[in-house]
Amino acid sequence: MLKPIAIAAALAAVLPPAQATTYTIDPTHTFVHFEIPHYGTSTTRGRFDRKEGQVQFDRAARTGRVEITIDTTSIDTGTGAFDDTLKSKDFFNAEQFPTAKFVADRFVFDGDRVSEVGGTLTLLGKTLPVTLKASNFNCYLNPLLRREVCGGDFDTTIARSRWGMDWGLKFGFSDQVRLLVQVEAIKE
Repeated sequence: MLKPIAIAAALAAVLPPAQATTYTIDPTHTFVHFEIPHYGTSTTRGRFDRKEGQVQFDRAARTGRVEITIDTTSIDTGTGAFDDTLKSKDFFNAEQFPTAKFVADRFVFDGDRVSEVGGTLTLLGKTLPVTLKASNFNCYLNPLLRREVCGGDFDTTIARSRWGMDWGLKFGFSDQVRLLVQVEAIKE
């Protein structure tokens, strides 16, 4: 009788190794929003309209890699003058740094679902660690595309001053910015 270890070794020799599947970010279902308190009275919100990227995901191995590039010139708060202020050197300095990038290679699971993704955020030319926590995560067969789509809602709170974005702190503007990332990616 074969022992379990011998069976596993035999299967490993016969079966191909697990492979990550590549998914392309769907820009029509992927949004990067931010929220920042405004003098403790209300919440200022905005988003970046242009983003792109890929996800490699291996559910069996519980591994993956995410790369999302955000066009900082596409910031949209609903107020053009405020958008221009945020694109200025005081904030995103979009002329010199037209993109921000999130790269992650640490996936944490709760059962079969991704519960957080850890990596780095590059903003204003500075790269620092960031962990996004998942409030939703799912993969499904999209009936219109007839391909698998994976995605979820993720968020984190960062101190913008860590990236050198400190304008307004001495006037009472918050250093804490909540990032909300809604992402869906289509299997290639």
